[in-house]
Amino acid sequence: MSQSRKSILAAVAVLACAVAVPALHAQMDPEVGGAPMFVSKNIVENAVNSKDHTTLVAAVKAAGLVETLEGAGPFTVFAPTNEAFDKLPAGTVDTLLKPENKDMLVKVLTYHVVAGKVSSKDLVKMIKAGKGKAEIKTVEGGTLTATTQGGKVMLTDEKGGMSTVTIADVYQSNGVIHVVDSVVLPN
Repeated sequence: MSQSRKSILAAVAVLACAVAVPALHAQMDPEVGGAPMFVSKNIVENAVNSKDHTTLVAAVKAAGLVETLEGAGPFTVFAPTNEAFDKLPAGTVDTLLKPENKDMLVKVLTYHVVAGKVSSKDLVKMIKAGKGKAEIKTVEGGTLTATTQGGKVMLTDEKGGMSTVTIADVYQSNGVIHVVDSVVLPN
C-alpha cells in the first residue's frame, strides 16, 4: 500500500472518530428542556437545568426530597413537565407547595418514583410479560399501570388519569428519568 493511500485512510479514520464521538456523546447526554442531561450527574443536578421542569424542581425542594434524589438510588423518575403541572386544576400546585401541605406533596411526588433503574426497554418487557400491562409499585406505595399505545409507554394512575412518556431513558448517575406529559396521582 502506498504511503499516500495510508495517509488518506488514516485521515478518514480520524474523521470518522471525530464524527462518531460527538454522536455517541449526544446519545448519552440527551437534551431535556434545552439543557444537556449528563449521565455523570444525579437526578437533581440535571433537573435544575431543564427549563421544562422548574415546577417539578420547586416541588422537590418544597417537599424536602432534594437530598433523597441526590442519593445513590438507583431511582426511576417519571418527571412531569411544567405543562403537565399546568393541566392540574387551577390553584392545585400553589396549594401543594404550601408548607402545611408538605405530606400531600411528598405523596404526589414519590408516586412518580420507582425504586431501581427501569429503562423503557425494561418497561416494554414488563408490559409484554403482563399480556399488555405492567403493575409498577411506586416509592409512595401505590401502583402505576404501564401499557403501550401507538409505540409509546402510557401510565395510568390509581384515579384513572393517564400520562404519556414523551422522552424516555434519560440516564443519570443515580438512575433514569422518563419525561411525562401529565401528573399522575395516587389515591
